[in-house]
Amino acid sequence: MKDQTAKPFSALLAQVRAERPLIHNITNLVVMNFTANVLLAVGASPVMAHALEEATDFAAMSRAVVINMGTIDSVMFPAMHMAARKARKKGVPWVLDPVGVGATPYRQDIGRHLARMRPSVIRGNASEIMALAGVDAKGKGVDSLEGSDSAVEAARRLAKKRRTVVAVTGATDYIVDGDDVTAVTGGHSLSQQVTGTGCATTALVGAFLAVAPPAQAAIAALQLMKHAAEAAGATSRGPGSFAVALLDSLAAA
Repeated sequence: MKDQTAKPFSALLAQVRAERPLIHNITNLVVMNFTANVLLAVGASPVMAHALEEATDFAAMSRAVVINMGTIDSVMFPAMHMAARKARKKGVPWVLDPVGVGATPYRQDIGRHLARMRPSVIRGNASEIMALAGVDAKGKGVDSLEGSDSAVEAARRLAKKRRTVVAVTGATDYIVDGDDVTAVTGGHSLSQQVTGTGCATTALVGAFLAVAPPAQAAIAALQLMKHAAEAAGATSRGPGSFAVALLDSLAAA
């Protein structure tokens, strides 16, 4: 297992800021504003669009697509399917966040369907990755009750089955690319008390996918979020100030 925590993400971040790639997000309505601000903080150009009438247009013109199942419904799912299909056809990389995929049969069916559409990266917590891999996992709604280390073997299985890169986030993050597993440590416990930090991490993967291959993009995104969370936690009084400080830390990285 590789440990690349100390290796810099700065070169890829500088490239994102120089190129300002358009990132198409069909994402969780609860965290849409925060996710857009995170992308702006790192220099990307976010568009948050889930209308059926324009899903394929935005997917085709973007440098990367982010699909997040947090508030999935009967309108958003077809838009996700169409955007993912167009992205694959046009060679646009895309990342799947299977939020709460094991919570209900509806989410499980949609998550498995989207995973079969060959995302460049799948990013989720331990319970989500285990559920998507067909492994029994403990969860509570969209929250994981499993540690990230318990999902590494499931991530390996999922990565090989779907021919993709799988990123498991938690106290330690793991990025699985074939037989290679990279660990990223750090971060801050306040990240778990702010809605949308995981979703925003997925969006960061999308930003880096615009300038780097899938495994490199996932590693850089997770390193950056851990780094920014540590810096934000050092000055925060609680979750409210942490959320603001996290944006500032990302912008200052």
